[in-house]
Amino acid sequence: MLSLRHIAIIMDGNGRWAKSKGLERFLGHRKGTESTISAVEKGVDLNLEHLTLYVFSSENWNRPEREINYLMNLLVEMVDQELPNLMEKDVLLKIIGDLSKVPNKAQKKLANAVEKTKNNSGMQLNLAISYGGRQEIISACQKIAQKAKDGIIEPDRINGEFFAKHLYLGSAPDPDLVIRTGGEHRLSNYLLWQAAYSELYITDTLWPDFRKEDFQEAIDFYHTRQRRFGGVIDE
Repeated sequence: MLSLRHIAIIMDGNGRWAKSKGLERFLGHRKGTESTISAVEKGVDLNLEHLTLYVFSSENWNRPEREINYLMNLLVEMVDQELPNLMEKDVLLKIIGDLSKVPNKAQKKLANAVEKTKNNSGMQLNLAISYGGRQEIISACQKIAQKAKDGIIEPDRINGEFFAKHLYLGSAPDPDLVIRTGGEHRLSNYLLWQAAYSELYITDTLWPDFRKEDFQEAIDFYHTRQRRFGGVIDE
């Protein structure tokens, strides 16, 4: 059976879910939090090392201000609500992305949760907030270029492993599986470096309807795959 250490999820479809039921988009986001909680529980059940969730992209700042404010307030609410559960499940929380645009209240809540969970030794839950894959790669290049300029490193030290350590997730294993809900067939600027050889699972299920049974279907799909990484597997 294939090893499964890291799963990443593009949680798509909250707005479409709400529209299909004649509801405001905000209610789709709120309903989607139930699926987020379910996904974290499933990740713990699977004994994953990492679960990475695409919470808010760098492009999402282009949405209407009212929706952005709602999402930021919902984020604060969820951190407060779920922190005891993360502690109980021994989950370590990490935030990846450029938080400079995130409101101070949300930043403080996130920082507090990260600090509270820092000694937990179970699954690492990575929340991608104000995250963009291209921006992450540019940031890593800037860090490495500065080190080279300062004489800390020589150019011939720069290889794939060295580069990856300057990304947000550092030395974490690349995702074995990327799940996308909502039926769209694209990565949407998500983990562009790390997902180079990830298995991709696309489901039409909208995120608010995605539950543990749907998660298990993605796992079952993953175990049907042959992971060759450009090589050949003997028949």
